[in-house]
Amino acid sequence: MSATDPTQTQLAEITERVDRLVELCRRLSEENRVLRQSQEHLASERAQLLARNEQARSRVEAMILRLKSLEQ
Repeated sequence: MSATDPTQTQLAEITERVDRLVELCRRLSEENRVLRQSQEHLASERAQLLARNEQARSRVEAMILRLKSLEQ
């Protein structure tokens, strides 16, 4: 019976390591999902900010043109 004790101990250790790896994979997968979601949100927000910046630039250019035409 002492011959199986080390084997059972090794098996228990391997099982514990596999369980920890499975849990780590689950946590990393969840973290990856959250990060991808955040990245999509930030990309969308960036696109909106770029569009608003372009609109503001266009309005400023239009105002400058109107001011120049008033000077003449």
